[in-house]
Amino acid sequence: MKEPVDVFTALRDLLLPHRQRLLVVHDGDGHFYANCQNADPKGKAQFFGAVKTSGRKHVLHFMPIYDFPELLDTISPALKKRMQGKSCFNFDAHDPALMQELQALIEQGVARYHEAGKL
Repeated sequence: MKEPVDVFTALRDLLLPHRQRLLVVHDGDGHFYANCQNADPKGKAQFFGAVKTSGRKHVLHFMPIYDFPELLDTISPALKKRMQGKSCFNFDAHDPALMQELQALIEQGVARYHEAGKL
């Protein structure tokens, strides 16, 4: 019998390929938090993204969609349904199709942050 996929790990794994461009602040059980490498004009750290587990709920925060909301124009209704606020997605179970869609969204967001000089 196939073991269930850990949702936290699946979400964290979407951000990890970009680790070389990030400053990872926390990477432990149930909590991953990363800032952009480049500080803002005032020298303050810029939040990039995080994954947090709270009970059965897993939350992905991804700031590029807050800064570039047009990235959300083409997301599916199923992924839109998972949104809470402007840059947060909630999951209570692994959904391979939504993870694949999130991966594409993250790639687009990383490219936009790179173009903007944040990464």
